[in-house]
Amino acid sequence: MPKTNATPDSFGDRGPLLRWLVFTGLCTFAFVLLWRFGLIRQMVASDRTYLSSLIGLLYAAASMHCLWRTIMISREATAARRGGKLIEAGSGSLGVDGDAIVVGGAGKLPPGLVASHIHDLAVKARLQGPRRLDQTLLLRGLAGRLRGSNQFGSFASDTLMKLGLLGTIIGFIMMLAPIAGLDPGDRGAIRSSMNLMSDGMAVAMYTTLAGLVGSILIKIQYYMLDDATAKLFAYAVALTEVRVVSILEAQPGAAE
Repeated sequence: MPKTNATPDSFGDRGPLLRWLVFTGLCTFAFVLLWRFGLIRQMVASDRTYLSSLIGLLYAAASMHCLWRTIMISREATAARRGGKLIEAGSGSLGVDGDAIVVGGAGKLPPGLVASHIHDLAVKARLQGPRRLDQTLLLRGLAGRLRGSNQFGSFASDTLMKLGLLGTIIGFIMMLAPIAGLDPGDRGAIRSSMNLMSDGMAVAMYTTLAGLVGSILIKIQYYMLDDATAKLFAYAVALTEVRVVSILEAQPGAAE
């Protein structure tokens, strides 16, 4: 039987995780260099609002969430690849055994979201009888389950950006506050005001920098995750449209 054009091997069941590890490794290396040269410590010490530290903690939390989602997508890709090979090696029949799908002559499909979708297709084909099998609504549900909580990436990136802008506003407030009661003839007061303005400028610049960099890095991580999710969904569509739907519509038992 001819193979479908889209295969999980084209994106690799471990590819998303490896890309995340490489990207995070490069980011960690850059962080170590900045810490080595004292730039990170200077930023933390100069930020009296601790917003830069908060941005760093949120970035770490979002990265861990992205890692968890990447591992889940990698596992789903592995299950989809194995299931596709079983269907290709089978005798051209699919049966429902509880919550599992049995491929004639090959065994049960590995559990996963794609296998669950195929199970729903098989149940629908058995219940509706010998009619054309439309999986449009089921594919929408599969897409939603595959995306899962990936949208947290957009929320995290936007939050980091907003925190950086908040730090900018607070920094400018700290800069302008000493000017209100400044006595031009008091050199000591002027010197003290200049120090406060310098502190305010440091808060504004460091928090803005941390927010921008954190937001960009989070967007890159979740872009790679969304790309892997889209490729897995495309494979599921190709597998079910080319093979599963054809098998189910041709089975005599579909009308029972």
